[in-house]
Parts: sequence; structure tokens; C-alpha cells
Amino acid sequence: MFAKKKDTAPAPAFTPLAQNEPVQLVSPVQAPVPPPRPKPASMLAQGVAIKGDVMGDGEVHLDCVVQGDIRVGKLVLGPNARVEGSLHAQVIEIHGRVTGQVSAKQVRLYGTAVVDGDITHEQLAMESGAQFQGRSLKFQRQAPAPTGAAPAPAASQAPAPGVQSPSMAVYPG
Repeated sequence: MFAKKKDTAPAPAFTPLAQNEPVQLVSPVQAPVPPPRPKPASMLAQGVAIKGDVMGDGEVHLDCVVQGDIRVGKLVLGPNARVEGSLHAQVIEIHGRVTGQVSAKQVRLYGTAVVDGDITHEQLAMESGAQFQGRSLKFQRQAPAPTGAAPAPAASQAPAPGVQSPSMAVYPG
């Protein structure tokens, strides 16, 4: 029962890898690559003053004083923000004060916003209490180029006096 067994070790079920051999993992189904995480927003708090232009492609939250132009992907101006310069972004949300031109596809003025300048936009939303002194200008979308159409009319084929050509129509903002 307690007899000594012979020293014959069983063969291992696996063979160990050499130290320098590369390891290759083979998977029958590749796991989906997760979508890239959005970049975190850059934030500047109250008490900071910037003299110069701010540029980037990400999201920027400002609650400070800026003397210069701002060109970013998305801009959020907090209630303590004061900007003297032009703003350019895809989306702009204003809670503070802006003196200068504002240009974005989507512009939202919150109740504490004060804007002194023209706003060029595709969509403009204003909450009750927002102050805006300037012009609201809608982006002009270019008409698609006609394919295989007749050439443009010559000067002799100009429209009658007092009639505007459709490409010259002006709509109030």
C-alpha cells in the first residue's frame, strides 16, 4: 500500500515554449474593435485671461476672458465667459458675453447670453432672456451643379428688368 513507486514521471500534457519563440494567439473570431473614445473637452475656468487666438478641433469649455478669435470643433462659453473676437465652430453654446462675429452650423444662446455682433448659422436657438444685437445670417447652401444641363444663359438672355435670377435670390436672415 505504501510501497515506493518507480521514478517514472508521466509525460506532460503540453510542451513548454522556448523563451525566444514568439507566441501567436489564434482566434477563430476576431473581437470587434471598440469605437474610438471621444476626446475630453478642454476647460478653462474663471480667473484665466487669454490674449491671442485659440484653435483646435476638439471641444472647448471656456468660463474666462478671451481677447482674440476662437476656432474649434465645439465651443461652450460659460456664464462668466467674456470674448472679444470672432467665434467659429460646428456647434456653439453661449451662456456668457460675446463681442464679435459668431459662425457655426448650430448656435444656441442661453438666457444669460449677451451677443453683440452678427451670427451666421444653419440653426439658431435663443432662450428667453438672451440678448442679441446684430444680424442673423443663414448659411447659403450652394445649389448642386446641374449635370449635362445646357450652358449658362448669355448676357443677351438676361431676365427682364426688375426680375431677379433664381441664383441671386436674397432672403432675410
